Amino acid sequence: MSYDTGTNGMAQDPAKAAEWYRRAAEQGDLEAQYRLALCYESGNGVAQNAAEAAKWYRMAAEQGHADAKANLGYLYHKGRGVAQDYREAIRWYRRAADQGLARGQFNLGVVYANGLGIPQDYAEAERWYRRAAEQGYSRAQNNLGVLYANGLGVLKNYAEAAKWYRMAAEQGHARAQNNLGVLYENGLGVQRDCAEAAKWYRAAAEQDYAEAQTCLGYLYDSGKGVAQDYAEAAKWYRKAAEQGHARAQNNLGVLYENGQGVQKDCAEAAKWYRMAAEQGHARAQNNLGVLYENGLGVQKDYTMAAKWYRMAAEQGRAEAQTCLGYLYDSGQGVAQDRAEAAKWYRRAAEQGHARAQNNLGVLYENGQGVAQDCAEAAKWYRAAAEQGYANAQYQLGLLYWSGNGMDRDFESAFKWFRRAAEQGHAGAQYQLGLCYSAGTGVTSDATEAVKWFRMAAEQGNANAQYRMALHYQVGGGVKTDAAEAMRWYRKAAEQGHADAQYQLGSHYELGIGVKKDLDAALKWYHKAAEQGHRLAQSSEESFRWRH
Repeated sequence: MSYDTGTNGMAQDPAKAAEWYRRAAEQGDLEAQYRLALCYESGNGVAQNAAEAAKWYRMAAEQGHADAKANLGYLYHKGRGVAQDYREAIRWYRRAADQGLARGQFNLGVVYANGLGIPQDYAEAERWYRRAAEQGYSRAQNNLGVLYANGLGVLKNYAEAAKWYRMAAEQGHARAQNNLGVLYENGLGVQRDCAEAAKWYRAAAEQDYAEAQTCLGYLYDSGKGVAQDYAEAAKWYRKAAEQGHARAQNNLGVLYENGQGVQKDCAEAAKWYRMAAEQGHARAQNNLGVLYENGLGVQKDYTMAAKWYRMAAEQGRAEAQTCLGYLYDSGQGVAQDRAEAAKWYRRAAEQGHARAQNNLGVLYENGQGVAQDCAEAAKWYRAAAEQGYANAQYQLGLLYWSGNGMDRDFESAFKWFRRAAEQGHAGAQYQLGLCYSAGTGVTSDATEAVKWFRMAAEQGNANAQYRMALHYQVGGGVKTDAAEAMRWYRKAAEQGHADAQYQLGSHYELGIGVKKDLDAALKWYHKAAEQGHRLAQSSEESFRWRH
């Protein structure tokens, strides 16, 4: 043994150690047999040979050596040097366990927990884990904590889980340190304390435990328990990502896509998303789909976007279901199929995804892919609207305004228009302006009307631009200003607003707010007339007769 350990003044020499172990083992020394088996199993001083290890473990085990029994059981468990045989593994584990060997008790707990060669039995697993755990065996303490955290074989008890995790964690068991961090992060069985979570995650992360590195990265990413630091988040995500941890790969991709803690690089984001996506990580599959749909870091490819969205959607990822539905809705990357769009929108909508609820409402309102049903449209708009989704609030307001699918109710219409308008929805701002202008659902107020028309107009809403022009032309909420009226008419007219084009023609013909210009007048009359504007058609015909 001195050659093995390099003690008693002898230089460490594994080969000589193995030779001396062999001499003693051949004479029946059970400790030497065990030590020689270790040499063969690890290839220390001899060529690695699992079959030879099994042979010597068996000799020692049959003489009652508990560690040899546990190790022989492990070789049967894994099928190394012997044919895999769970029942034989259990037999040797049990013999070691019955001698009080913690490792044997732990391994016996593992086979019961996983149902290897015997029916799965968490209660029996708990019994053997506890025996080993009470001897201070950290792996058993961690696994006993897992049973309590998940209510397997015992009543779920996070406080008890925390107790056992802590025992193992204080011995340096990385997985237990991570698990204890999870309890602190989420306030399970302990008072919620993200700083304490960070402490335990860090302890495990510094042992290169990828899950803990990911969790610590997330705390830095979100600023929970530590000062927010995207660069530090990227550091820990990268360590885990390079070990193949899918969630870390996805999260590192997010940082690259957004330029947080690293230089923005969508190609690098795509690289990390792809690694995670190929492991089946649904969020990464969705994120990679987004890059393909928008041509960020990859060549725009709707077919590829559909492929990755579908993978994530089939795992129940609501955002991906919505995105896939949109591709079917618009016919991008797939043949347009509104029924298929409705199917995917519905799946996401039923999970509470607001955009999907809105989009499903649109299909019901227009009878696309589903039978037209404004009441059903209103139901889905309301579901999204109550989550604060601005377009659904606007659409629900329009249904109340028109009385489609529900009783007409201008006050409710006004309420929903305002909610959407306050989020910056241009269409809702325009409708709110109409409410104030006409006193519909609210007391008439020209100043408020102009305020909301202006907000919508400045976002390019042509109807609102036209209304602004009318207010400047005739007054009401603003002082009359022919030049300003002309400016807003032009903005609306250039977007194809027929009434604005007609007014622009009239202003040029009469020289109101602008220098008279008959060619310009004719041009704008003609544009409006081509859209079927009756007054413009009449004016154009009269203009040509008069001029």
